[in-house]
Amino acid sequence: MNAAAFFERRTKPFWVIVGVVLVILLGIIDYFSGYELDISLFYLIPIFIVVWYTDGRMGLVFSFASTGVAFLANYFAGQTYSNPTILVSNTLLHLGFYLLVAWLVASLKKTSTGNLELARTDYVTGAISVRYFYELAQIEIRRSQRYRHPITMAYIDLDNFKTVNDQLGHSTGDRVLRAVTDGIRRQVRNQDTLARLGGDEFVLLLPETDGVAARTALNKIHASLVDEMLRNGWMVTFSMGVVTFKEAPKTVDEMVKMADNIMYSVKVAGKNGVKYSTYLGQLSG
Repeated sequence: MNAAAFFERRTKPFWVIVGVVLVILLGIIDYFSGYELDISLFYLIPIFIVVWYTDGRMGLVFSFASTGVAFLANYFAGQTYSNPTILVSNTLLHLGFYLLVAWLVASLKKTSTGNLELARTDYVTGAISVRYFYELAQIEIRRSQRYRHPITMAYIDLDNFKTVNDQLGHSTGDRVLRAVTDGIRRQVRNQDTLARLGGDEFVLLLPETDGVAARTALNKIHASLVDEMLRNGWMVTFSMGVVTFKEAPKTVDEMVKMADNIMYSVKVAGKNGVKYSTYLGQLSG
């Protein structure tokens, strides 16, 4: 796991605690360093962390908290002013600056999150993108190898999809693809991953799923998708190749290729069916 993934996996309470600790430490440093050394800019560190990993509301809270701690540290350190209003104006200036930075960071995070979501999502169907799928699938491969749990991949191809595009138009073709995505998502678990590989091909990853469970799930999905197409008058069926890996291979490409080969054998046999296979890995000799 890289550093970015490690940080993203931490919970919001974790980052709030980190922020509180940092503000307190900065307050202690601020007090003992005396009022002649201005470290007010360093309070932006916990503000930035909390806003980036939680939300803008916590940034508001930490802006006020940092201002209060800085005020108390300088006050008890013995800082004096020629005019009492200077203390008030400086405090308000710090608060305004902290709030502005918190707002800017929150806006930047929102834009960054939106761009990341676009990069991770297929714009037509809302399924995840190929690149993001490979990232998630590689994580599941490592988990499967570590805990020796089975993992299943299904390669799904839409039969006669080109005919729909040619006769009914690409807008109808897009509706078909979205209906397929929605239909599959309604029947899988949160931990299952659906991606559109491109055109009329999808891939579904089912972690911790053995051959029996895979057969039950994919037969149900196949039947429901065919029914959905018939209800809408779309002459589309589905060829599915399903491989359950008792021992996961090293790469996602290997898994996808094996499932694709099984799917292709369904196409050759006449389309509109589901074929299952089991990969034993090193156990198969």
